[in-house]
Amino acid sequence: MSDNIRIIMIDQKELLQSLILDFQKKLPLKIFSRDEVLPTDSKKVISVCGVRRSGKTFVLFDTINRLIKSGVPKTEILFLSFDDERLQLKRQELDLILQSYRELYPKTDMQNVYIFFDEVQMADGWEQFVRRIYDSVSKHVFISGSNSKLLATDIATSLRGRSLQFEVFPMSFSEYCRFKNIETNTPDTATKALVYSGFNEYMRFGGFPELVMNQYRHLPQTIQEYYHVMLYRDLIERYQVKNIPVLKYFISRLLANHTSPTSINKIYNEIKSAGLKTDKNVLYDLSEQLEAINFAQRLGKFDNSVLKTELASERKVYFIDNGFLQALKQTTSNDNGKLLENAVFMHYRRQTPFMRGLYFYKKNRECDFVVLDREKPVEIIQACYNFSSPDTRKREISALLEASDYLKCNNLKIVSLDPNEEIKAASKTIRVINAAEVMLGRNNE
Repeated sequence: MSDNIRIIMIDQKELLQSLILDFQKKLPLKIFSRDEVLPTDSKKVISVCGVRRSGKTFVLFDTINRLIKSGVPKTEILFLSFDDERLQLKRQELDLILQSYRELYPKTDMQNVYIFFDEVQMADGWEQFVRRIYDSVSKHVFISGSNSKLLATDIATSLRGRSLQFEVFPMSFSEYCRFKNIETNTPDTATKALVYSGFNEYMRFGGFPELVMNQYRHLPQTIQEYYHVMLYRDLIERYQVKNIPVLKYFISRLLANHTSPTSINKIYNEIKSAGLKTDKNVLYDLSEQLEAINFAQRLGKFDNSVLKTELASERKVYFIDNGFLQALKQTTSNDNGKLLENAVFMHYRRQTPFMRGLYFYKKNRECDFVVLDREKPVEIIQACYNFSSPDTRKREISALLEASDYLKCNNLKIVSLDPNEEIKAASKTIRVINAAEVMLGRNNE
């Protein structure tokens, strides 16, 4: 080994040790706790994925705080963010991380060390390195990665059965209330008014942590920045998308058809009418890719036949956060129904990992959501912003009754901004529940 290489390695070790020690000195961290709780004793590599700016790093921080609270010494926490521009480790130099830690704590058994790598995809050769750590050093490994180079499917493939994946979304409404110090357990009228007012704000502007913390200042500019990074780095660069005009037109049609059953074939014909050239299969690919980067989420139509469900051409499109709708679609007061439906979708999406068990119903009438448990419908839900008019009540109730008969499910709900009530119809009970209470987990009361 030449003297120059030896000097570089010493410098890198000193940097790594400094980063490790500086982080440990800050523990426990002052952060806002999220609802997502990562297991700390799974004996698997815990991988955290999700849309950009949703708070993946802070979920790792929250896990570290819980470890410290449970009695794990600070010295047994090894945290590194590969997003730090000072870290320029080559593939063959990644072992310097372990060497640096061992030199700091030579008496510590590495099997007891909790290792956290944030933005791990920025380290060349991270896959083999993480696998080696898991196989021969420590079973307490946590990683997070950016969508541009590391999707949930990439993690599963790279770690070959060694990982458990957890999705992180923008703030839920319960998290929003905690951050805003809105009391949610006191039943008095004044407190309820604050909760309902908070929900209106949350429904309109979404739950990206940065925006909630900044009182939604500069929302359009911030969301536009998120959007352009996702569009160009996560989608165009990753998938080598060449036809940018078609991509942008396709996204504009998804936004225009938001919450409505839509077929790729219909959008394809619209694109041809607009004078743009593309292949229908390209649009199917774009649809899959937009879902993979956690921008748009597609909801399939449920049928009693699993095959028909999977092959259904019509799908409803939702977006990962209502902030995108405000900034990209330029919503108006007439879109409150769609904003509510998108918020309700995301509430149930959080409880349905990787889209298993959540569909919509459409025969003669349409119901927004069907929740499945082991392929059996267990809940049918309508999202309805204003349930007070007679025509609306008749339409929503009729759709629920039709879906109930067809799907053999009597757990029927209407999520609205109106007060709670119970409706008896055709020997069935339909519960009308205020959306704020549903999202605070009170929908079963």
